[in-house]
Amino acid sequence: MNPFIINGEIANQYFCDRKIETEQLLNRILNQHNVVLMSPRRMGKTGLIYHCYQQPELKDDYYLFFVDILSTASLTEFTYCLGKQIYETLKPFGRNVLDVFIGTLKSLQAEFGYDVTSGLPKFNLSLGSIRNPEYTLDEIFRYIDLADKRCIVAIDEFQQIANYPEKGIEAMLRTHIQHCSNATFIFAGSERHILSEMFISHAKPFYQSATIMSLDAIPLDVYSDFVVYQMAHNNISIDSDVVESVYNRFRGNTYCIQKVFNVAYSMMSKGEHCDMSVVDAAIENILADSSHVYRLRLSLLSPKIKEVLYAIAADDRAKGVTSGQFIRHHHLDSASSVQSAIKQLMSEDWITYDLDDNGKKEYYINDPFLSYWLRIYVI
Repeated sequence: MNPFIINGEIANQYFCDRKIETEQLLNRILNQHNVVLMSPRRMGKTGLIYHCYQQPELKDDYYLFFVDILSTASLTEFTYCLGKQIYETLKPFGRNVLDVFIGTLKSLQAEFGYDVTSGLPKFNLSLGSIRNPEYTLDEIFRYIDLADKRCIVAIDEFQQIANYPEKGIEAMLRTHIQHCSNATFIFAGSERHILSEMFISHAKPFYQSATIMSLDAIPLDVYSDFVVYQMAHNNISIDSDVVESVYNRFRGNTYCIQKVFNVAYSMMSKGEHCDMSVVDAAIENILADSSHVYRLRLSLLSPKIKEVLYAIAADDRAKGVTSGQFIRHHHLDSASSVQSAIKQLMSEDWITYDLDDNGKKEYYINDPFLSYWLRIYVI
């Protein structure tokens, strides 16, 4: 089996480090603290949550729900995704458990059917089935509060609720969560500036309602030991400086490192040595697979917007993007046009930003592979 897992749950023997973070998250969950888990995109938030869900302290005594709301754009979609995920999680527990859940969803009972073979209720709902999302959401939280086991509810990309058109979403969810005594919540997200505003600003409903955890890159020496060990365990050798090169190229991004060594491993046979030529070929293959999608996405941007995107990619971490120095260096139009482009690129999820030690914004491209592809093949 390829030891560098890039999708789904990761078995303990293939999970790289995060020992301290696992201990911290488990401790807070077990002590009924709601947690905000923040990190850049694809740094391993989802993997860490699933890793905690596999631990014996949780998996036998809790209902463990995980819902990703990145693709949702309204309260109706949020309610649908949450309800569907609860149904899918409860399904292995049998009809009695499912019947309790469905019995609580009085507004949707008519939408459920039963599988002739298994006798289990079937989730036949569509978005159109949810005609009153606030009422249905209230029923879902009522089920969580009455469930026969304590629940852990992880909501990935939680900052997405800030984009819903309905007013008062944060206040409504905060009320539900506050009154739900049978569950602990994990609010995970990659837009750290939005999540920070939601949970740190005293003007926001979620102010000081959860403990904040920040997930940073796994240290280089730890990742290097992990890669060398996994390769050696499969009779493939690799030098630590090769791992370091990949680590630095993608700024310690967990997904990118795993992807590169997943592909590199697939190119090797037992007894061979994985050197820089193999790693470079693996990266070229990854970028080639993504090239068509990248070009298609770029074709949807106007030339002026693309110029700002390329400028950010060229700097890798772009500071002072409306300053005269940045504009002159990258031959851009004006501060106002750059500001407008930044707004569009942010709203379309091309870029995000972190704050440096002085509180200044550093803009960077969300997808490290795209950023690298732009620097190598486009700029």
